[in-house]
Amino acid sequence: MFGAAFLTVPWLALHTALGVDLTTGVTVALSGIAVLGASFLLAWGAETAEADVPRAFALAILAVLAVAPEYAVDALYAWEAGINPGSPESAEAASLAVANMTGANRILIGIGWSAIALFTVYRARDTGDEAVESRPGFLADVVRLDHGIATEILFLFAATVFAFFVPLGAGIGAVDMFVLVGLYVAYIFVAMNSPHEDEEQIGVPAYLQSYRKPKRIATTLALFVFSGAVILAAVEPFAHGLEALGKSVGIPSFLMIQWVAPLASESPELIVVAYLVNKARATAGFNALISSKLNQWTLLIGTLVLVYSLSVGSYAPLPLDTHQMGELWLTAAQSYFAIAILVTFSISLREAVALLGLFLAQFVYSVTGLALTLPVPGLGAVTFDGPTSLVGFSVVYLVVGTALFVRRRRQLAAVAKLSVRRVRGDHGATEVPAAVED
Repeated sequence: MFGAAFLTVPWLALHTALGVDLTTGVTVALSGIAVLGASFLLAWGAETAEADVPRAFALAILAVLAVAPEYAVDALYAWEAGINPGSPESAEAASLAVANMTGANRILIGIGWSAIALFTVYRARDTGDEAVESRPGFLADVVRLDHGIATEILFLFAATVFAFFVPLGAGIGAVDMFVLVGLYVAYIFVAMNSPHEDEEQIGVPAYLQSYRKPKRIATTLALFVFSGAVILAAVEPFAHGLEALGKSVGIPSFLMIQWVAPLASESPELIVVAYLVNKARATAGFNALISSKLNQWTLLIGTLVLVYSLSVGSYAPLPLDTHQMGELWLTAAQSYFAIAILVTFSISLREAVALLGLFLAQFVYSVTGLALTLPVPGLGAVTFDGPTSLVGFSVVYLVVGTALFVRRRRQLAAVAKLSVRRVRGDHGATEVPAAVED
């Protein structure tokens, strides 16, 4: 814990306290490291708080805390976009808000879900993790997940389907906010009425929960206040420093904010999940990643219009251009494919490699700007570049995902039935059809 707090010291001492004029590279490095340390402290404080607050309150508050680092960057650009609406600066800020949100979501699935699945199977040789099931065949081993995530899968599916329609409006508007945030509120309500099994904490949260209540509460509050202050102090210099650093080496600001900025905020969660996997708790780790995806996919998108409207001074949808529309469609398509995998309550090595491979392919296209010309029946030669490549990768995700859903329609129905039973208070065991053999 002190190690994580120490990561924030250089930034707080040199920039905030002493006001030293730092170079762009040093500013990005120190502020990014500070956000990283603060994210660890925020996560540990949130887990520690579960011992002292009602579960309903914990679910609602922890959901916000889980996306706080990503939300800080998104809110910054949404606010700047509303300062002078209609100007080129406003359009660029709105573009960067979408960049950070889509990048964070795609990294979480493309790297997070896939890498943790691969790491889980690899570590199972030593940890004996019962969640890993060995099967004959090439990359056939699977990681079994808890059936308790059925609710998260169903709500994530609903949010993903709706997200395909978000770019079709005038921008991210009030309807999008009410639907997406409403979905999350409904999920919280369902989770409150679901059976709750207290999971034994490990690591720092377990240590902090061993404190007597007054000391534990004081420590938790201190972690919240300190980490929140660090994130607020570091997020603007970090984001704007990334823009300046990218421009100095010829990298567009969009790419820096989309891919580099989310790494600082996503890293703590991925490290914690890797730690859980190392302790043969892969199921708990995946539950955390799936819940985080649901938080980001609903709250991050849904509240951008609120920040933008507050900055403008009246209601206004956050504008989207063609490129941003493509980014949203691609992010929704990736989520669609990932859900098609999880409806079996498992993820195989083949599926993890597919998630990672498709993510890396579209990442290379977005970073390098490569163009690929392919013959398309009925259309002739089509060049996939820029927005076209985004649509092309979206189509790939949709085709593969739909094929999986068709094969696994019984599993999707079972997920829906299991979620309905949980809502009705029937917490008995539910038979879920076996995973489809590929």
